[in-house]
Amino acid sequence: MGWQPKTPFLAVDGIVKLFDPDGNFRGIVLIERKNPPKGLALPGGFVEVGETVESAVVREIREEVNLDFKPERILGVFSNPDRDPRFHVVSVVFVGHAVGEPKASSDAKEVKVFKLEDIPWNRLVFDHAEILRKFLFEGL
Repeated sequence: MGWQPKTPFLAVDGIVKLFDPDGNFRGIVLIERKNPPKGLALPGGFVEVGETVESAVVREIREEVNLDFKPERILGVFSNPDRDPRFHVVSVVFVGHAVGEPKASSDAKEVKVFKLEDIPWNRLVFDHAEILRKFLFEGL
């Protein structure tokens, strides 16, 4: 096949603002990871070849927490080479909303909904504490 470029892996993460059917804000969705590194994380995963980052984040959230995620904006691109202990991963982080009851599947051992004041900062893996601080600083 010839020369293959060596580049970071591309991932997406979603800050899912969860609402009840009446439009009341319940909190944000975090997953308890099945695989190392273990801890709490934003739902997300790797972008597949031929897939846009927008469709990847919708697919990953549906696969991990069984919600229909509606992206609203990009919070940022997080690319620190040390952000993932496994290898260099660049993540495009989306903020959006969903309605319903999340259910764990795929990489998620468990799904939890946290009010913003109850986020367990010390249990977050990767750079997800930094990502959530940026989200809170910029406002919902």
